[in-house]
Amino acid sequence: MRRGLLLVALLVGLLAPSADAATRWGWLGVRIRDLSEQEMEDISRRFGMREGFGAVIVEVIKETPAAAAGLRNGDLVVAFRDRPVVDTRSLQRAIGSTSVGETVRLTVLRPEEGRRPVQVKVGAMPEAMAADRVAAEYGFLVRDPEGQPELGGARPSAVPSVAAVIPRSPAERAGLQVGDVLTEVAGRPVVSLDAVREALLAAGAEGPLPLIVRRDQERIAVTLEPTAAR
Repeated sequence: MRRGLLLVALLVGLLAPSADAATRWGWLGVRIRDLSEQEMEDISRRFGMREGFGAVIVEVIKETPAAAAGLRNGDLVVAFRDRPVVDTRSLQRAIGSTSVGETVRLTVLRPEEGRRPVQVKVGAMPEAMAADRVAAEYGFLVRDPEGQPELGGARPSAVPSVAAVIPRSPAERAGLQVGDVLTEVAGRPVVSLDAVREALLAAGAEGPLPLIVRRDQERIAVTLEPTAAR
């Protein structure tokens, strides 16, 4: 069955190599997921076979471009500028490559109302979200150090660690593992989540990303190659 993947409250696409470009990355401010197979079948029956695709809006975040445009939870985005949206990835990249401040037309399917156009003025992505997206482009997620669970328990790491590694991603191919403690990102020593994000923004997602991690007291160097299909 096709997996419905919740994304982290952002819509981005191609990422620029400079941290200064972060304010220009497109953003709507929604949580989205792919359709399940059953949902695809239901939509195909109701609206026709060509409507068996799209990205479902799970949540519209308050005070964002999406909220201002009147998008709603449950809306199914099926087209961007009249081009089909086949999944969350295609919508992310379409929004991310749109200039901040530009107004674009989305086509949504809304329960009880059917197909309707929505005009949205694209906003700028917050830098913290943009940095997390850079990591996701390479196939990993980062978390804050976990607090000490109880007296005498394991002490938390001094810097953030890898929270998830996406299957078949550059991170997995390079051997990155969940729990690896990040000590350097793109040649920069990192001692906090903010430092990791700053380094990710500076590195961008266009070139190899060298990392130094600590795993079971061993210092390991890995290099993540950019995703081939962009």
